[in-house]
Amino acid sequence: MISRLISFVKSTYFLYFALLSNCYFMSSKILRLFDFPYYQLKKYNLEKALTSFKDNKWYSITTKEYIDQANQISRGLLRLGIKKDDKIAVISTTNRTEWNIMDIGILQLGAQNVPIYPTICKEDYEYVINHSGAIYCFVSDETVLEKLNLIKGNTQLKGVYTFDEVKGEHNWSEILQLGIDESNQPDVEECKKAVTTDDLATIIYTSGTTGKPKGVMLSHGNIVSNVLASEKRVPLVSGESQALSFLPVCHIFERMILYLYQYCGVEIYFAESIEKMSDNLKEIKPHVMTAVPRLYEKVFDKIYGRGAALKGIKQKLFYWAIEIGLQYEPYGANGWWYEKKLALARKLIFSKIKDGLGGRLDLMVSGSAALQPRLTRFFAAAEMPIMEGYGLTETSPVVSVNDQRNEGFRVGTVGRIIEDVEVKIAEDGEILVKGPNVMLGYYKDPGKTAEVMTGDYFHTGDIGEVSKDGFLKITDRKKEMFKTSGGKYVAPALLEGVLKQSRFIEQIMVIGEGEKMPAALIQPNFEFIKDWIKRKGHAVGTSNEEIANSEIVHHRIQVEVDNCNINFGNWEQIKKFKLTPEEWSIDGGHLTPTMKMKRKIIKEIYKDLYEEIYRG
Repeated sequence: MISRLISFVKSTYFLYFALLSNCYFMSSKILRLFDFPYYQLKKYNLEKALTSFKDNKWYSITTKEYIDQANQISRGLLRLGIKKDDKIAVISTTNRTEWNIMDIGILQLGAQNVPIYPTICKEDYEYVINHSGAIYCFVSDETVLEKLNLIKGNTQLKGVYTFDEVKGEHNWSEILQLGIDESNQPDVEECKKAVTTDDLATIIYTSGTTGKPKGVMLSHGNIVSNVLASEKRVPLVSGESQALSFLPVCHIFERMILYLYQYCGVEIYFAESIEKMSDNLKEIKPHVMTAVPRLYEKVFDKIYGRGAALKGIKQKLFYWAIEIGLQYEPYGANGWWYEKKLALARKLIFSKIKDGLGGRLDLMVSGSAALQPRLTRFFAAAEMPIMEGYGLTETSPVVSVNDQRNEGFRVGTVGRIIEDVEVKIAEDGEILVKGPNVMLGYYKDPGKTAEVMTGDYFHTGDIGEVSKDGFLKITDRKKEMFKTSGGKYVAPALLEGVLKQSRFIEQIMVIGEGEKMPAALIQPNFEFIKDWIKRKGHAVGTSNEEIANSEIVHHRIQVEVDNCNINFGNWEQIKKFKLTPEEWSIDGGHLTPTMKMKRKIIKEIYKDLYEEIYRG
């Protein structure tokens, strides 16, 4: 009798909190990240909220199942002993349904989700886990698990769970099983109620190239504000669109986008892998996707390469259409005759290209690195516009983004500043950002936080300008570090320092900002090489130009580059280089009086070599 009474009280209590939660969503704004799926349930209640490829088929869950499983995870974690402000690491090689369920389940308890890049080295695994204080870790598969197991003993982890079934290992289904009993759902509701918009939601560790990664602290409000402001710039058909997701969700860019999709009632499909992207696009036929510039470069290169297989008039027509696309300007700026040619190119060529990418791809978003204007022009001409934006992890991430509507799209810019965000250009040209999206700070590092903050303004490290009509343009990097089009950081000074130790190399400048790979412009040590030629008896002329153009010299310097590359990650390695025939000097404009490289000027002087590297 007593047990029945207890059961009745618990059920009534649970019902009370469920009703209270429902009233909240009917009357209040979205304030916390876990509010998004509940909002979606109320407004759209999707049959296919999240879809992953599993066991050779696409497997979907509804919005309600998404929430139910997230609550199940929350109940299980509570029984595991998780409490407010505990840290849980999640490492996944691909985006998947389980990641999102775990995310909401963690956040509802006032705990923090610490996502980790799967591809970093085991030492960085160890650093992030220890620095964040994560006590549990969820991993996608055996590959990640093997790397984690190498350092697990050096951490404070109490347990590791896998999403895939791995023999002899704990599986995330055990947490779901712990949460089947709903009797502690009232405790979950109390935890949710206690989470405020200003509470810490996640710690995202930026990729470290000159030192240890920094843990960026983002609150619920930081990311929520960015979602709501970004939504106004993304012309999605709410409740009727499908999206393909494949960028790492451990990065704030894709993670914010996933919350935005949930807010807009977009069906989310998780791509199998980068290698399967083409197949997945044809299967899913999404309306929207996000990517880094490197992927768009690959797609463009593949499209351009198709012309080689064509013959005669078909080939000429194909390349004619490509050239028309590369001249594109929005809003009919090129005049009526260009628009007539563009209409014909779209009908004959571009429509087929679009069909090859699913046929319904009406919007693509680019972030993480600079997008080449030629790609912006081409894909807009092909009626698959790429809306380039700008932001950093520290700004949750979006600061500005292009939008085709209302004259809000301009090639070569990163769009207009989003709502509630303020941009100020400092005296030295640096972009400063203020707004609800700016981070709480760097975890356990108030010193580094202070270095990047002036009052409420965050120092981006980027140089830019804002046009009279509000378009932000990135013109330079304050620091020498840059990103490739794949979104990977490269610290050129590190590579340059190693290679300048070679007797064959006098000067070197690593390049590759916004490009698919790092490369280098190298001034050979002409004096040494002339002596080396003589000693070796090589049939090479002794003028600077002959040395710079010599295959023998190029091959020998390649050995130096290869020896350097082994000390760096694959994304940092120099893939190509060109030798310059001139000695870099102060008088020639290459160097400052203190012998520092003038990077912009050197790049301009050797723009032909630069083009040969990347477009040749």
